Amino acid sequence: MTATSPAAVQAVPPSHLLGRKLDSVPFSAYHVVIILVLGFVGFIEGYDLALTGSLLVLAKGPLHMAPDAVRALATWPTFLVVIGGFAAAGMSDRISRLAVMQVGVILSTLCTLLILLVHSFEQLFVLRLITGFFLGFTISAPFPIAAELMPAQHRRTYAAIYETMLAMAFTLLPFVGFILANHPRGFQLVGLPGGVTLFIAPVLIYFLIPESPRWLLRRGRAQHAVDNVNLIIRRCGNRVPQLTLSDLGSGRERAPEELPSFWKLFAPGQFRWTAVGILCGLFAGTVYYLIAILLPKALVSQGAAVALSFGLSSLVFAASIPGKLFNGFIMEIIGRRWTITGAFLLSIPGLLLMVLAHKTGTAATGVFSVGALITGFTTLSIFPAVRMYLSEQFPTSLRGRGHFFGESFGRIFAGVIVPFVMVSHTASPTIFFGTMIVAVLIGACVPFALGRETLGNLETFTEVLPELA
Repeated sequence: MTATSPAAVQAVPPSHLLGRKLDSVPFSAYHVVIILVLGFVGFIEGYDLALTGSLLVLAKGPLHMAPDAVRALATWPTFLVVIGGFAAAGMSDRISRLAVMQVGVILSTLCTLLILLVHSFEQLFVLRLITGFFLGFTISAPFPIAAELMPAQHRRTYAAIYETMLAMAFTLLPFVGFILANHPRGFQLVGLPGGVTLFIAPVLIYFLIPESPRWLLRRGRAQHAVDNVNLIIRRCGNRVPQLTLSDLGSGRERAPEELPSFWKLFAPGQFRWTAVGILCGLFAGTVYYLIAILLPKALVSQGAAVALSFGLSSLVFAASIPGKLFNGFIMEIIGRRWTITGAFLLSIPGLLLMVLAHKTGTAATGVFSVGALITGFTTLSIFPAVRMYLSEQFPTSLRGRGHFFGESFGRIFAGVIVPFVMVSHTASPTIFFGTMIVAVLIGACVPFALGRETLGNLETFTEVLPELA
């Protein structure tokens, strides 16, 4: 092996050297552990987030919810997710991302577990508001963490499996609602699968997920960063040589790099990529939130039985499980940009079938089911590419804040404003599903017209913006 000359070491930034070392670690069982632990976090937080859709149906009768109460429960908890996301964005990159995620996991699952004790709408509403705020800490955290721990060529594996576990949560939730549809305490019991994980997830995170070496290096903790790289190497079977501090071009601790201002997300040279990442998530999220929060209510309003509405909702998310695996695979072949564009466009036939199903008489359930399968396999499966694409739009010094801010900003429109407006129009298939068609048409234009391909090159792709210096 040829030794690296001191001049060559000095010519390459330490962040690049450390990133190359992490990317050189062969995929191993420990990477699978990272994927599964973060995926488990996604599963429970996805369940807690989408729980609102089931509560709108199961709690309406027992808690005597008026239309204003239904609207409040459909929108305000998601608004608190946005506020929590903005709060986490302000902290991320400055304090431990793992700590932010851990606090969110503990408090959101605790509030979900406490639904067992709810006896009034007011109690339920307060618990969902608190849950929403701390979900904002957790929902966005796994992607910037994984983007910096996983080798570049295997981020698609993480994105696909994480989003598949998220889809399993979205599929399980309406199935649980289907089982509890006629149970007098159904609204109290439906949150139990998410709540009981309070006693599991925090322990797994603490013992199995290390702090990002890239983040530690940026904070001036070079020796700690080297130690964490070597911890990952050991857990992966010592198949590459360990890293030393001198390999980074210095035999001593580096001074902390000053973090760029939050407003650098909108600086010349970065603003376009910030906007592209946000808009891709915003339009995909619009379809997701309309289906996750309002589809069961919409189907009941359009004449379906409660149990059938949960069954069809479960079907559309079940289709996203193979869809997310497919998108996670193909996004490394044709790129994130074209995967996102294609998934948006290919969902249009499915959404048209869902719009027109009510006009097909006795075949309506079958026609809607086909449309649901197509939509689930396409737009609802887009998130492995969308969320990794968002993380890759930012340099390390902005990635935590950028990802949290991007998802939270998109959620204002997709998860708050759109459901707030559409909750009064769920009885109209044309308006309800037509809104989704408009969202996917615009969403397809964003990466095609404005985006660029990333392909996971965190250092060479995002660390060369002079405007952020």
